[in-house]
Amino acid sequence: MKRFLEKHEKMTTGIISVFDRIIFKGYMPFCYPTAAEVFLQRQNVLIKDFRTFTKTHTEMLKKHAEKVADDAGRPYEYQRNKIRKEDYAREIAMRDGITEGLVCVIARNEENHSFAMRYGTGRPALVKISPQCLTLYFYYMDRHFGLMHIRLSTWMPFSIQVYINGHEWLARQMVAKNICFEQHENAFTFIEDCNRAQKIADKLPSLKWEKILHVFANKVNPLLKTFLKGMEYYWVTDQAEYATDVMVGNQTWLSELYKKWQKHSAVCFQAEDIMGFMGRKLHGSFNSTIITDLKKRPSVTRVKHTMRGNWIKMYNKNGIVLRIETVINRPGEFRLFRIGHGKKPGYYAPIRKGVTNMKHYANIGLRANRSYLDALAQVDDPTVVYRELKRIAEPVIRKGMRTRALNPWQTLDRTLFEAVMRGEYHLHGFKASDIGKRIGIRYSNDPVERKRQCAKVNRKIRLLREHGLVVKYGRSRRYRVTDTGARYMNAAIDLFHNTLPEVLVKAA
Repeated sequence: MKRFLEKHEKMTTGIISVFDRIIFKGYMPFCYPTAAEVFLQRQNVLIKDFRTFTKTHTEMLKKHAEKVADDAGRPYEYQRNKIRKEDYAREIAMRDGITEGLVCVIARNEENHSFAMRYGTGRPALVKISPQCLTLYFYYMDRHFGLMHIRLSTWMPFSIQVYINGHEWLARQMVAKNICFEQHENAFTFIEDCNRAQKIADKLPSLKWEKILHVFANKVNPLLKTFLKGMEYYWVTDQAEYATDVMVGNQTWLSELYKKWQKHSAVCFQAEDIMGFMGRKLHGSFNSTIITDLKKRPSVTRVKHTMRGNWIKMYNKNGIVLRIETVINRPGEFRLFRIGHGKKPGYYAPIRKGVTNMKHYANIGLRANRSYLDALAQVDDPTVVYRELKRIAEPVIRKGMRTRALNPWQTLDRTLFEAVMRGEYHLHGFKASDIGKRIGIRYSNDPVERKRQCAKVNRKIRLLREHGLVVKYGRSRRYRVTDTGARYMNAAIDLFHNTLPEVLVKAA
């Protein structure tokens, strides 16, 4: 993020990277049909009696939830209407002044993974289904994680889900370390010492998650002390959001520049860029779809890039925080280098969902967020450089050689600017052949004609080099846009496509 932060140093007041929403899921050893049949056999339960067996324990879990709520003096509510449960629980906590302990228990009928009996060859068997069944939400105000919930399915295999928020955890850690901060909803708008806060945030992935999650499971599932005694949940990270928040002091500045970032990310970031942010390369065998969409909400506008179940989002949070957030749902899309044993060489393998891989989630999220911010660094607020465009509109004389002026109003020069400034070239630069295709040259198979076409493209790149807009990578055939070039060419493109049409519309 160095390039981005250096460019906007005067306007930013701090930056913090930490997990936002994390959803853990726990699965019992009998979460698939074959294992469930073996488990029932050990419990001396016939497959045909599965429904009766699981209904009995559903009633036990329901009574336990009512007792937990009653013992804590908190409400147990069955909700039929669709509500935002977290907001509802937060309102109850604020209304009753709950600072620690159980807030409420909410029961709903929701779809869950379970089993059903089907007649097969010789004997009945269990198959997977997803029925509507009683689901319990235990909302706690935890002293470490703040408002969190534990979701328990009351039908076998009694799957469990734990939700926490990394920003809430970090806020409590900063209070304990006497670090002053300001927090609005789910974002920090000011942190006194960002370096200390970041060191604390970096400890979150290293917590003893299995031990913590086992404690939460034992709070809500009494069956772990009866016929499930000796069994433990296997915990996975079902979804993890890693957020990088850039705090700014000028709301107007962020609001104006965010419009340009939003437009640039929605229009200029191509499939190569989005895969590059996530550490992947676009190759011929990639057969999935990469989607970019923009959604406006009452308090925020977000841009979202989706690739195979994972995505990167950009928000303007509360008008004074720019948030880049990487969401990992399918970690198998990323590769991790594993050291070989003995004579076996090292190899790359997909990352698994186990909670022991939380550090790798954080590394992937941080790398993606940094790449995204660095890509945004080439977007300028062009109003400052409009006056400076006359520099490229004049000829350049160097070593007795005259290079013609550039004219943003001329279609050929403007097309060249737009080709060079495409999003896929901001990380690794471009080759002359890339630009030739973008400006409409179809390379011929005839060697003489192809040589003439290559020379034409090279003359155009030399024109940009003489004006200081692009430079060549050492000992390579690739070029990159300079900081000056990014400022001038972005300003020229913006002036032609946005500012001038708006002026003409107003004049009309």
